[in-house]
Amino acid sequence: MSTHSISLSSAQARTIWLRAQRLDEPAPFGAGAEAVRLATEHLGYIQIDTINVIERSHHHILYTRIPDYKLSDLEQAQSVDKSVFEYWTHALAYVPTTAFRHFVPAMEQRRLNPHSSFDGVAEADYAVLLKRIRKEGGLSIRDIEDDVLVEKTHPWGSRKPSKKALRWGFFIGDLVISKRTGMIKTYELAGRHFGWQRRPSASKEKQFAQYLLQRALQSQGIVSLDSICYGNAPMKAMVKELIAADVKRKQLMPVHLDGAPKSQHWITPEQLETVIATPEPVSGERVHILSPFDPLVIQRKRLELFFGYEHRFEAYVPAEKRVLGYFALPVLVGDRIVAALDLKMDRQAGKLRMQKWSWIAKKSAPLKGLIEEELHRFEQFQKQSMRSVLPPDEN
Repeated sequence: MSTHSISLSSAQARTIWLRAQRLDEPAPFGAGAEAVRLATEHLGYIQIDTINVIERSHHHILYTRIPDYKLSDLEQAQSVDKSVFEYWTHALAYVPTTAFRHFVPAMEQRRLNPHSSFDGVAEADYAVLLKRIRKEGGLSIRDIEDDVLVEKTHPWGSRKPSKKALRWGFFIGDLVISKRTGMIKTYELAGRHFGWQRRPSASKEKQFAQYLLQRALQSQGIVSLDSICYGNAPMKAMVKELIAADVKRKQLMPVHLDGAPKSQHWITPEQLETVIATPEPVSGERVHILSPFDPLVIQRKRLELFFGYEHRFEAYVPAEKRVLGYFALPVLVGDRIVAALDLKMDRQAGKLRMQKWSWIAKKSAPLKGLIEEELHRFEQFQKQSMRSVLPPDEN
């Protein structure tokens, strides 16, 4: 692999990444369920999380890139258009259905080597569950009323043994989540949901490595081995081989950020040409209140390298040790993270409450005004889920 590496300024690197994340223009994917499909295909995945002090992260991430986003758009994409499905990336996430074959190897591996958390799922009981779904259609845990309840083995677990069997079917690919109501999942036979006679064939290991590389180049612009293989560390060796071959063919170029020559990154010649030809940073008027699970934020070391900002996720930190707050949201203005806001939606009052405002940049009235303007729009987005009555989460 070539040792010659081109130096980029932090500002150039931020511009490349923000453009790749499509945070540099107002509505890059349009609107509606089609925008959900396009955004998911471009970003590669949309992380799901259960915390709902404000609207849940998967909706928040989509809203950040789809200004007219409605919660029903994701339901349409998942349940009707079937252009996205849920599976495990580095966490549970929405993934484009076009990438399904790249997740089949993981499904097959889980079937062959079950995690200990699935101990106790009897083959006969699982077969009965599949037969019931085949006969009755998709089922949620609430539809199963004949379970003999057991004690929870995990705080996020369930007293219903059937929940473990449903999750087992999901992880091995027999079942797919066909619908969500809040966080209540309906499980359907994967083949029937997608209308497949046969499940897509599994990609080979090299094809999966190529998928990870291309996904990262598309959504990150400038990539490192860690950023490509985030959540897929065992793939590093093969991805490294692909990078070396692409560098040799001059399809990738080694680059590094000023002051961090040992942190090796790569970029396509076309991306490099673009940032050199149009070096202007993202407009300083553009404001995004980001989810802590946003793909721009979730890789904390990368975020710190590019933006000089170390984000703290403190939901599981004792209250007295929190610095930014329970669920702090980084605020991106132009190409800088200037503040972190700990927000909470008071659903009874219909108000977005400010728990704590932490300045990262120097406090200024113009910046505060821009952020407050975006907060008003963000509050309107939060009110969407109040317009429909959702059942409480299954526990």
